[in-house]
Amino acid sequence: VFQLLEDGLLDGLRIDHVDGLADPRGYCRRLRRRSERIRARRGGAPMLLYVEKILGGEERLPEDWLCDGTTGYDFMNQVSLLQHDPRGERPLRELWQRVSGRPEAFLDEVYQARQLVLAGSLAGDLENLAQGLLRVARADLASRDLTLGGIRRALFQLLARFPVYRTYAGACGRSVQDREVFRYAAEAAREDLDEADRAVLDHLERWLGGQPLRELPPGPLRRLRGELLARFQQLSSPTAAKAVEDTACYRSAALLSRNDVGFDPQRFAASAEEFHAACEARRLASPRALLATASHDHKRGEDARARLAALSELAPWFARNVEHWQSLATPLRRDLAEGPAPSPGDELILFQALLGSWPLDAPCDGAALDQAFLARMREWQCKALREAKLRTRWTAPDEDYERACADYLEQLLRAPLAQALRQSLGNAAARLMPAGALNGLAQCLLRLTCPGIPDLYQGREDWDFSLVDPDNRRPVDFARHAAALAAPTPFPELLEHWRDGRIKQTLIARVLGLRRMQPGLFRDGDYLPLEVSGEHAERVLAFARRSRHGCLLVVVPRLACALLGHATQPQVPAEAWGDTCLLLPPSLSECTYSGLFSTMPLPSDGHLSLSEVLADFPVNLLYRLAQEDTP
Repeated sequence: VFQLLEDGLLDGLRIDHVDGLADPRGYCRRLRRRSERIRARRGGAPMLLYVEKILGGEERLPEDWLCDGTTGYDFMNQVSLLQHDPRGERPLRELWQRVSGRPEAFLDEVYQARQLVLAGSLAGDLENLAQGLLRVARADLASRDLTLGGIRRALFQLLARFPVYRTYAGACGRSVQDREVFRYAAEAAREDLDEADRAVLDHLERWLGGQPLRELPPGPLRRLRGELLARFQQLSSPTAAKAVEDTACYRSAALLSRNDVGFDPQRFAASAEEFHAACEARRLASPRALLATASHDHKRGEDARARLAALSELAPWFARNVEHWQSLATPLRRDLAEGPAPSPGDELILFQALLGSWPLDAPCDGAALDQAFLARMREWQCKALREAKLRTRWTAPDEDYERACADYLEQLLRAPLAQALRQSLGNAAARLMPAGALNGLAQCLLRLTCPGIPDLYQGREDWDFSLVDPDNRRPVDFARHAAALAAPTPFPELLEHWRDGRIKQTLIARVLGLRRMQPGLFRDGDYLPLEVSGEHAERVLAFARRSRHGCLLVVVPRLACALLGHATQPQVPAEAWGDTCLLLPPSLSECTYSGLFSTMPLPSDGHLSLSEVLADFPVNLLYRLAQEDTP
């Protein structure tokens, strides 16, 4: 790697699974120092250094790691939250609980999954850590009466209640952030333990980072405490990954668009104000952090999530459809000794997965879908069922259940018996498609314009309705993409043929062209939330980026299902916006803006009507450059 840096062949490094390291901070700092020595010899820009880090809740990346930011899963989560309607949360969670019988709260599923993982695949690591902590206990008069069983039980519950992947305590103890994490976990674990075991938590708090190692005299005990602290922190990380990403996200499905890598499915939606605050925080703390909406690890493609997010605006309609589909699917199910196949929960998850990935060109008359789509869905289904670990699992597959579920899926997608169900699902997917495409274009523009560096996962210039790996790692037809971009296409034609993906590709190409012309504006520009007024103000997100190079205004719709109605294109009709408008501050007023997706200049006297800003294209980027240079 360092030779590649010496040769000038690398611009940066992406550290995968950084939380698996014993000392992520030290590793990143050593990488940074060595890369800076290389740069001092050969010149050039500083190396970009990114860490694949899943941030939980209010967790922030430690500033002293000397990295440029995360790989962008946190941004992916922020955009997702923005595109979910909070009014849909309660009915969708109630629907899930009523149909599946599973816990309504995602945190309850996480707790159960953590217990499963700690008692199963990670039981050996837990036992080794408990044995080591018993040695520490024996070295102190105050703790030598603690038993291995007590330590094991307290450690088990502490890890089962951990709210993030891990802490990063070291010789100097814990940071303020890590102290809060440990306090939360210990208090929650205390409620789960018998009174006799609760006192063990106080010792664990001190041994596992509460007491800085440098306060201990050099010697075997200090070395042992340091080793056990590292092992504890390295154990909490895979516990979270295996329990949340690899189990709970397949057991709980109030809405699958909120179950993805780096997401907190317990949170359903966020306001525009929260999104603005996150963008400004990133600009100040990590202005070169990556912004991702797709990756090799996502559970469903960015446009599949965007489509499913529209269900949050249509929760009662969706609930009625689910009841109808359950009735139509009765002949497809099989009764097994352990219950119906698929189970009601697995069936509802399948309905959502199909709605998110239903092909744009699929007929709505109930005709059979093609074998290629069936093969992709079958592979996804087997993985989803095994990851959930409810009726089957990787280590003990239930072939009867898996075969019954696979037969159900094949009949649903291809058999004449399921034509009515297939037609109903297809019509529901068709209703979601324009709203989903609008959400997809909005998140695409946000990724390209918010503070940070946009990361375009391979092939996602086109619509992305992929499923979990290996489906999201299929080869990309770059020749087809290049051919589609070769000839400029007028906006009306892009809208008319939006299903072919050129509309998304054109958006990306145009914004990247502007970024190439004005890198300073995107790199250094301030971030200013813009006020929106009028009857549909809550359905708009708008902000400005401003620097000495000029300024740009970004405008995207959100929660727009009600405005779209039964439109067949992903654009809100101009008249639907009514009196909704942007209110510009004096520094951005009294000028004329060019629109990257407008056919005419837009003069501003402090107000910009949404019916004009979004007249020609579903989203828009308005700009005024210090030296006018039209892209």
